[in-house]
Amino acid sequence: MKRWLAGAVMTVAVLGVSLAPAHAWNCGVQIRKAEEAIKTAEGMKLAPEAKALLDEAKKLVAESRKHHGDAKAKIDHANAIWKAKAALAQAEAVQAISTP
Repeated sequence: MKRWLAGAVMTVAVLGVSLAPAHAWNCGVQIRKAEEAIKTAEGMKLAPEAKALLDEAKKLVAESRKHHGDAKAKIDHANAIWKAKAALAQAEAVQAISTP
């Protein structure tokens, strides 16, 4: 039992250390990716449902920028990252349902 617990603790510690640099609060990178996808989508012929998705993506990017700019804790950066990723996903969905 002690061996299993020690292994579990070591695994969590290794994962925590190895994942931390990956996030390193790359809010700016995630926001830029979302903005680029939005810009690409804006250049396409949009269906009515795509326009609503694009508006939501823009709203999420704005919120992401606000979280990043006003960050006082790690959770603010985490919120900025997930909102930027959500905006990216929506912009990519817009591209998928629109015509060039």
